[in-house]
Amino acid sequence: MEKKILNNYGSFDVVFTKGKGSTLWDVKGKKYIDFLSGIGVNCLGHNYKPLVKAISDQAKRQIHISNYYLSDIGLVFADELLAITGFEKGYFGNSGAEANEAAIKLARKYGQLNGGAKRKTIITLENSFHGRTLATLTATGQAKFHVDSFAPYPEGFKTIRANNYDDIKTAFDDTTAALFIECIQGEGGVNLVDVDWAKAAAKAARDAGAIVMADEVQTGIGRTGTFLASDFLGFEPEVVTLAKGIAGGVPMGACLFRGKAANVFVAGDHQSTFAGNPLACAAGCVVAETVSDLNFLDRVNRTGEYIRKTIKDWNIPFVKEVRGRGLMIGTQIDSSINPADIKVRCLEEGLCVTTAGSDVVRFLPPLNISDKEVNEGLSIFHKVLQEFSAK
Repeated sequence: MEKKILNNYGSFDVVFTKGKGSTLWDVKGKKYIDFLSGIGVNCLGHNYKPLVKAISDQAKRQIHISNYYLSDIGLVFADELLAITGFEKGYFGNSGAEANEAAIKLARKYGQLNGGAKRKTIITLENSFHGRTLATLTATGQAKFHVDSFAPYPEGFKTIRANNYDDIKTAFDDTTAALFIECIQGEGGVNLVDVDWAKAAAKAARDAGAIVMADEVQTGIGRTGTFLASDFLGFEPEVVTLAKGIAGGVPMGACLFRGKAANVFVAGDHQSTFAGNPLACAAGCVVAETVSDLNFLDRVNRTGEYIRKTIKDWNIPFVKEVRGRGLMIGTQIDSSINPADIKVRCLEEGLCVTTAGSDVVRFLPPLNISDKEVNEGLSIFHKVLQEFSAK
């Protein structure tokens, strides 16, 4: 397959043919429990009937129109998303990197309008991840992504340490355009941002004349048990970026604005050919209506707590910590074992997981995963961890 498709992803030699709920089957008929959901994309699992129907019905009407015009379903989805989140305006894109690029461009323009050419610095967090375009790679607070092959990188980015109060004392000045917080550092290791620190950092940024932005590409759309993770953290960003689960598997991203950020962009500032196409918006409506339900979010929290507690109760010697919120879960492994090896063995046993940082096995199951599938997946994970413990 690598001869036909460039293997930038280090893909495994597994070819999936179908899925239902949180279960997948490969071409050989082997069954897998999906604790990855396309890296948080398939938030309602596979073959979710209301989502399939909405996509099918919309495909019969129209799939795409130019953004020189408006679509009826696009207006409906925009209204729903803004009503749920409390934002004033939004821009649709196709991915998390696109959404973050929009946020970066808006922050730069905001800085120009509110301080001139010197106000251009965007502050992000160490261990954050914001995407793989040149700008979002630079914004990413992990040196391993800043390889020389892609240099030179754009200027105007600076990192501080999450949950470190000393850093925010000196981080912000009249050159700061924005503070960009990844609400839980997913790729960096499922690292939690402290509520009080987030509020203090946001206040320091605003006191310096900057706006505050939240990267919710992975944490948004119910993943962490509230529709937005920034709702839990309480720092009320002027800009929030969304993608992954926003349309249940159809490529889509969004950048939402309010307050000082609401009227920064004007016609021509930022555009995209495929953005906000009717097919993605139809899927987004189903996701928004489903995931915003408080009973649904309550179950996300209860299921996540059950998974974390179960793993902790196993008392596996090399498991250092189990952390996360909602169904964004990281199991930290000590240095005696490579988490990538655990990922491989899980796949061999029929469980899809991934890694994060250098020492974490990460779970991002569908938000509506059944109790039966949770327990099947945990049984496989337990078996694999016991194997490594016995070595």
